[in-house]
This record gives sequence, C-alpha cells and structure tokens, in this order.
Amino acid sequence: MTLVPYPSRAALMAGLAATIAGELRARLAHGAATLSVPGGTTPGPVFDALAQEDLDWARVAVMLNDERWVGEESPRSNTRLLRERLLVGRAAKARLVPLYAPTPTPEESLDKLAEGILPHLPITVLLLGMGADMHTASLFPGADKLTQALANNAPVLMALRAEAAGEPRITLSAPVLRQARHIHILITGAEKRAAYERALTLPPEEAPVACVLPLATVHWAD
Repeated sequence: MTLVPYPSRAALMAGLAATIAGELRARLAHGAATLSVPGGTTPGPVFDALAQEDLDWARVAVMLNDERWVGEESPRSNTRLLRERLLVGRAAKARLVPLYAPTPTPEESLDKLAEGILPHLPITVLLLGMGADMHTASLFPGADKLTQALANNAPVLMALRAEAAGEPRITLSAPVLRQARHIHILITGAEKRAAYERALTLPPEEAPVACVLPLATVHWAD
C-alpha cells in the first residue's frame, strides 16, 4: 500500500490520468487491456483527461466497478456517466462491458453479465473510489451479502443491498478487485483521508476498502 499526496485536486486528477494511461499503454504493447472505473462525480476529471489520451482504445475494454440497478435514463446511472465523460473523444472506440440489464432485479441478470466480464479478466488497471463509510465499489459496511462478496471464492459479480446504497447494486467481488494488475484508489478531502487511516486498522467486514488497501496506491489531495 502506498499513499501519494498531491498539492491540489487538479494535480491529482492529471497525475492519476497520466499514470493510468501509462499502465494501459504498457499492457497494450502486448495485447488487449481492461480498465475498471468507479461511478460518481469525483473521478470525472480523470475521465476527461483519459478520453483524450492517444491509446489504442479499440483494444481496451471498459467496465464499472459497480452499478446501481437503474437504467441509463436515470441521472444515478454510472453507465450514463461513463458514456458522457469517458467513452468520448479518442476513448469512444473503447468497448463498454455492461454491468446492467433491463430486468426487474439484478439477480435475474447476474449470470449473463458475469459471462460478459470473464473474457476481460484479470483487470489491467483498476480505479476505485472510497466513501467516508469506507465502502468501495458496492461493498458497503452492513450490506446483506458483504461476507460472501469478500470471500476468496466469491463469484465474479454479486448483487448487494445496503441501507446506505439506496437502490440494489451489482458489484465486482473482492477477489476480482484484488486480482487486478494495477490498483488505484482516488480520495479527496480531510474526511476521506481520515476514513482511509481508520480503514488501515479495521477488518474488511467493518471497512470493506481494506480488502484491497494492501495492494493499492492511494491518491489523495485535500
């Protein structure tokens, strides 16, 4: 685990985008690459910068870490955010690996969505966020199936429900996250810095982000 502080959020976003692009470029010299990213507004500037990188995007598969079980017409759709901020410009040639299907519940689509993900594993570059509650992806403290999702034998994808999550969620499981070749966590502000420091002392059942912290580079700016 490495903590990299930046003098400003702008420097963080630019530096992290450059790092991710470099790791993807190195992998693309040998074959296809997979980039997995979070939703939410925080990584938006990273997406904007990545979308303009001169990469062989046609050989990059892009997938979310997790998704709310809502269609792209919803402003809460992470897939919608990806289409608006990352899969544009040069990166429009990338392949989006879906994490949502129009079924009433995620359980009805888990197997089919997992089949689509398997050919793109292990993830080349994994970018995660972290909440002040120390969740990452949709691995929330207190989620109904958190223990199963953290287990070494967890399936690729799981559907979880948690009070803090709002809608039902679909998420990559902990072993899939841990097997990524490069793992980055993006956090900003004093509250999340404090949450990160707490997570260093807690088990994953209480601080789910702890399941990847030993393998991750954490990028932080106030």
